Amino acid sequence: MITPSAYPSIWLTLENWQHELLLFSAIWFLVGALDDLVIDALWLLHRSGRWLARYRIAPPMRASELPVPQEAGLIAIFIPTWREADVITAMLAGCHIAWAGSATDYRIYVGCYPNDHAGVAAIMAGCRQFGNARLVLCGSDGPTSKADCLNRLWRALTRDELAAGIKAKAIVLHDAEDMVHPDELRVFDYLIERATAVQLPVIPVRVPGSRWISGHYCDEFAEAHGKALIVREAVGAAIPLAGVGCAISRTHLGRIALANGGLPFDQSSLTEDYELGLGVAGEGNRTIFARIQDASGQLVGTRACFPDRLGTAVRQKARWMTGIALAGWDRLGWQGGFIEFWMRLRDRKAVFAAIVLTAAYACILLTAVLILGHLAGYHQPKAFSNFLLVVLIINAALLVWRLAVRACFVARVHGKGEALISVPRTLIANIISIMAARRAVVAYLRHIFGAALSWDKTAHSHFPGSSTSTN
Repeated sequence: MITPSAYPSIWLTLENWQHELLLFSAIWFLVGALDDLVIDALWLLHRSGRWLARYRIAPPMRASELPVPQEAGLIAIFIPTWREADVITAMLAGCHIAWAGSATDYRIYVGCYPNDHAGVAAIMAGCRQFGNARLVLCGSDGPTSKADCLNRLWRALTRDELAAGIKAKAIVLHDAEDMVHPDELRVFDYLIERATAVQLPVIPVRVPGSRWISGHYCDEFAEAHGKALIVREAVGAAIPLAGVGCAISRTHLGRIALANGGLPFDQSSLTEDYELGLGVAGEGNRTIFARIQDASGQLVGTRACFPDRLGTAVRQKARWMTGIALAGWDRLGWQGGFIEFWMRLRDRKAVFAAIVLTAAYACILLTAVLILGHLAGYHQPKAFSNFLLVVLIINAALLVWRLAVRACFVARVHGKGEALISVPRTLIANIISIMAARRAVVAYLRHIFGAALSWDKTAHSHFPGSSTSTN
């Protein structure tokens, strides 16, 4: 018969591990929660300040009310693709419908590779129905990198400029799965005269049947593009570009190209859009995060379906983590003052945050084992210190606040139903982050020892049908 004292050292070891993991995760959860609380406070101050100074006198301007741009000019839309036959035709058709009759002069350049036969056929079909779009074949088989494909589109644009004797006004970046807004070009055409880059909100559209995987993107982007980027702009920090729904001054890209052998997009980067956004601010230029409504009250932004499978979501987020949190550290460093340092630290904390989450979940498992041991009479747990109890109570209160804040931002964009689901969906987001962090670290360690960082392209098979948004 096994007595309660048969394995005392095992239970003591487990309890010691539990206490260490609990202290580690609790301290860092508190640090992260306080960091997010400061962002919340800044957002509230900014929003209330704008209302008191401006919006209580006159409501915010709608996209349809924007003044006519002072200078006419071509807006070039770049769409790099690789095996996007399932969505690119619908995307081009959506552009045609949305921008029919637009006062803005625009042309769409769609990049594709010679060995992507289905993609070439789909793009050609879309271009035949839409005179403002043209296919640009890359010079080699794919996939190479998104930046390489974008540079091919840049060369095609510059050739057209020379042939027509004109110069484009701005370049807009989109992906093949994006559903554009009818007022997008109007917003870009007006604001690009006041800034070097303009970013519209990205609004994920949940794939039917994927409430948990695809849906967690709705939660993250609702908060990031409803609060975090607004705070960054308000405090004067650099605004990273999302790579979709963003416009960059053609003059600015031309200067980058002249300094880099004719290539404005860095082909060695996994997150060239993010780095491009930081580079705009690093040179003293302005980026506008344009959160504006159309005449019906819908948010002018880019809607897209994000991955609906666990493996695809992990690969996509691992690429983001590798490019921003790991490679970005090496490539961009820590330029700027305290505010910029703080924002880059927030961008690069994803991998460490995943480590803290792993420690917390391991602690939960150990706690469950210790409770079972206590109920069976094998272990008598020691009481937590007063310090740890206080930290745990504060963390619990801040967690409730954090979940409530996220739910509020989700409700603004996706409705109350998605807001309620966002609370348990946080667990899925955490699991995906942990898995993505492991994949990102492995990929980066291989890169340190000589392996090249590859474009781990996300495949898309869903295109947004209809979606609603408020403000």
